[in-house]
Amino acid sequence: MRTIERSKIIVRGIPVELVRKDIKNLHLGVYPPNGRVRVAAPVRLDNEAVRLAIVSRLGWIRRKQTLFEGQNRQSKREMITGESHYFQGRRFRLDVIEYRGPALVRLLNNTTMELRVRPGTGREKREAILHRWYRQQLREQIPPLIARWEPEIGVTVSQWGIKKMKTLWGSCNPKARRIWLNLELAKKSSECLEYILIHEMVHLLERHHNDRFKELMDKFMPRWRLSLDELNRSPLTHEDWTY
Repeated sequence: MRTIERSKIIVRGIPVELVRKDIKNLHLGVYPPNGRVRVAAPVRLDNEAVRLAIVSRLGWIRRKQTLFEGQNRQSKREMITGESHYFQGRRFRLDVIEYRGPALVRLLNNTTMELRVRPGTGREKREAILHRWYRQQLREQIPPLIARWEPEIGVTVSQWGIKKMKTLWGSCNPKARRIWLNLELAKKSSECLEYILIHEMVHLLERHHNDRFKELMDKFMPRWRLSLDELNRSPLTHEDWTY
């Protein structure tokens, strides 16, 4: 799919990012952390038609923006003892220990996340060590989930990976049958991880977020909306997300 044009428009005082593509239908989204509005529109629609479509959804747009305004946000993590960090939906108190051995992360109990680093290790390196641990945890969680859901959904995932993404919790390429999952999902509950994975696997059957997609999600994961609500309520990271 080729992007034809990007522009900015103002609709009833709301800035909107407009992207024109070779697509059949208009898609509108409101994204955290600040309620950014983005519209992907077919090339055939003129600006007036796009504006009318946005105006018809103004109530929904403002409700979503209000939701994001009230959402909790973590301050920038300094990677020091006493900070709160998350894993699988639970909050842990970070305990940083300097010692002359290999760097490692481990959970001592239900409340403490221990980070062992060499003396003098800076904030960025400490964070990289933690992210590497998060990535390894996801690499262990994801394969059994894919193996479980491939026969249930009736699709085959040819390739999957983990990366830091500022725009999506997950993404997929239906043609290549490749799925990407956001590293941040390591911090969310196992139910949220499973929801995002199923969401992307269902996109291998239905590309768009239309009624068929929702029907398929209802079939395979009847309580998927609860996981979506949990993701929307959970604390956002300090990074400037444009999800």
